[in-house]
Amino acid sequence: MTSDTTQTELVAAQTEAAQTEAAQAVAAETEAVRDLIARARVVLWDFDGPICRLFAGHAADKVADDLVDWLEGRGLHGLLTDEERRSLDPHIVLRALDRRHPGSDLVDELEERLTQEELRATTSAMPTPYADPLIRTWKAVGRRLAIATNNSPQVVRTYLEGRDLTSCFAPHIYGRTQRLNHLKPDPHCLNRALNAMGSAPSDALMIGDTPSDLYAAKAAGVPFLGYARNERKEKLLLDAGATVTVSSLEPVLMMTRTQA
Repeated sequence: MTSDTTQTELVAAQTEAAQTEAAQAVAAETEAVRDLIARARVVLWDFDGPICRLFAGHAADKVADDLVDWLEGRGLHGLLTDEERRSLDPHIVLRALDRRHPGSDLVDELEERLTQEELRATTSAMPTPYADPLIRTWKAVGRRLAIATNNSPQVVRTYLEGRDLTSCFAPHIYGRTQRLNHLKPDPHCLNRALNAMGSAPSDALMIGDTPSDLYAAKAAGVPFLGYARNERKEKLLLDAGATVTVSSLEPVLMMTRTQA
């Protein structure tokens, strides 16, 4: 046997071992997803991400910039830190204001401005692939569904009505209230849903796409399935401690249909 032959066989063996390891990892993750689905009697959905991309045609970073500009136009330039100002996340801007002026008219007005921006965004929101049929399938097989989100419940209802999905969730839509300290990662909206539906946390499943969703689920004691539509989202979830993620809802839909 020549050294070239030995080297070729070694490379082939290493490749086969790597492929076997990758296949085992995929199988383990698939089984973990299947187990989460099988145990869930109640499914709590985050809204923006798992159900739709709310700001697909109405950029969230532009909304955040507009909120910052609105504050600065009222002489409140120093109210936000540089990090908060650059966050490009409307909810970070809103929370930052609420921490400094809780319950103020200023907070109420900024929250209303955000709600109006979210409502405008519903007209160009992009449905998450496979979300609609998954929602309908879960409803058809007897799972109880709720939405637990940092978005306005008015916005959620507007979107669901446009997709003819309201009956799958109503009345269990739990979104942003005037108590902004209850926004996720606080588990308040998840706990509201669980209490209203009479569900134990262990009998539920939370589907979310951000670390704040994960933290809220952990605080509420609810198993978590991360939806990561790209590598950046996946990294954020994994770094935050998520153990089960999917890059598409299609396998969740297929498993749900198989288990029905």
